Amino acid sequence: MNSFKNIALVFALVVLVTSCQNESEPNYQYMPNMYQSVGYETYGAVDFLPNQSEALMPPANTINRGWLPYEIENSPEGKELARLQSSPLDSANVVTNIAKGAQLYTIYCAICHGDKGEGKGTLVKREKILGVPSYADPARDITVGTTYYTIHYGLNSMGSYASQMDTEEMWQVSEYVMQLKQDLTK
Repeated sequence: MNSFKNIALVFALVVLVTSCQNESEPNYQYMPNMYQSVGYETYGAVDFLPNQSEALMPPANTINRGWLPYEIENSPEGKELARLQSSPLDSANVVTNIAKGAQLYTIYCAICHGDKGEGKGTLVKREKILGVPSYADPARDITVGTTYYTIHYGLNSMGSYASQMDTEEMWQVSEYVMQLKQDLTK
């Protein structure tokens, strides 16, 4: 009789355990955060940074790496001041600067201004943008300073490229534009 009770007890326990088990989820979790990850809101507050958002603002009075504030203001008077400005890049590395400027010009500028600076880029040929002048146009009277100013602030329908290039790269493109102007006026 004892063996019958033991068998019945074991059978009841097995039925009880198997009836409580859910096939879609395990009964135990060894490391629960591996099964159910903690989701953070993109710009929401997090518990380990009190009173802060996850996308932190940069500290006050700091500037981005590779970018220097431009001391000339965005105005007609500022453009005339920029005309007198010369390139601050090292004159010993002129070949390197112009080579790097040529690469950047091809990426950012040639689509509108053309590979040689004649104002006949792909978008101009397709008539998506009109009125892109040649660098050889004597009425333009561009200098390396005004070229940098235009890249930094933009002019007419050309927007600013200050967010795409750092300060050194904008000066390299400006020097390359002056090289294209010289080649066109020969």
